[in-house]
Amino acid sequence: MPFALSSPSFREGERIPKPYTCEGADVSPPLVVTSVPAGTQALALIVDDPDAPAGTWVHWVLYHLPADTRVLPEGLPKNERLDSGAMQGLNDFGRFGYGGPCPPPGSPHRYVFTLYALDEPITLPPRATKTQLERQMKGHLLGQAHLIGLYQR
Repeated sequence: MPFALSSPSFREGERIPKPYTCEGADVSPPLVVTSVPAGTQALALIVDDPDAPAGTWVHWVLYHLPADTRVLPEGLPKNERLDSGAMQGLNDFGRFGYGGPCPPPGSPHRYVFTLYALDEPITLPPRATKTQLERQMKGHLLGQAHLIGLYQR
């Protein structure tokens, strides 16, 4: 089975339910990780909207996830550090933790959840940006898994 990311709340290409958006409780959706590549030392997650009017909008930066993570439960706390040791970076709302879909009215936007398998842990402190995380991950990727959800208002 290939490295994969899924959610029990929505399937690939389906609408993200309202509780996981700015029109709902704005909590992170539950995510399931399968078939992590051999040699993985840590996982990282970036969620962004490539359809945002001003360019790609970052909704979540999560890193230093333990390699044995198989489930991210619904509604992860919006803390800099999680009980698992994972750390949360700054999103484009200027906050750490998950910021749900909140597109302007109009056509649907794609929300791309990308999970990275890394051959070494991330050493960044909490509140890192997507750019800082991508810079540190360069040359250390063992695999990527994607889940795309849609949302429109």
